[in-house]
Amino acid sequence: MDKTSQKVAKILLSIKAVSLSPKKPFKYSSGILSPVYTDCRILMAYPKERKIIRDLYIKEIAKLGSIDLIAATATAGIPHAAWIADKLNLPMVYVRGSAKDHGKGNQIEGIVKKGQKAVVVEDLISTGESAATTANATRGAGAKISHIIAIITYGMKKSQNNFTANKLKLITLTTFQDVVEVAQKMGYINKEEMPIILEWTKDPPTWGKNQGFE
Repeated sequence: MDKTSQKVAKILLSIKAVSLSPKKPFKYSSGILSPVYTDCRILMAYPKERKIIRDLYIKEIAKLGSIDLIAATATAGIPHAAWIADKLNLPMVYVRGSAKDHGKGNQIEGIVKKGQKAVVVEDLISTGESAATTANATRGAGAKISHIIAIITYGMKKSQNNFTANKLKLITLTTFQDVVEVAQKMGYINKEEMPIILEWTKDPPTWGKNQGFE
């Protein structure tokens, strides 16, 4: 685990952007039970921490060379992309999951110019579908995109397959594996709970039943 990943993991845990509860799991809207609930949008309430995250995003983006456009997933990626674009003095767009059914029917809000080199900003990677949709829509408008950058990934195989199929590379500031390790070291969970929590990422729909909650 590198220093950046550890630093970001500590931030996410300390402000409860990531909550771990293997004994009393969270229930998602889909009905799936999970030992983790991640909500990076809570960073909006913490100016100091969000600036740290923003600057770490920018540090990774700088490694990609010249970037002309910041593209955000809607809605979670929008605040982070806005802070990044403002700091870098770059134009920004955000992309809906599908085009509006009213007005101009836009899927992309903002302006994409042909040939612009863009990067997609997301906060959390689970299946990777939102990030891939954003990348492909922005590509369709004329931009060139090869990378997704996010705060954290669950590391699910589905997301890896999604990005491979869409010729995208993922960069994250931390990983779920690292967050769980830091959580154990900080006393949020014990060693026995670590494998139970990490098991969820392998097959989320069956985790609750396998753990005896269903």
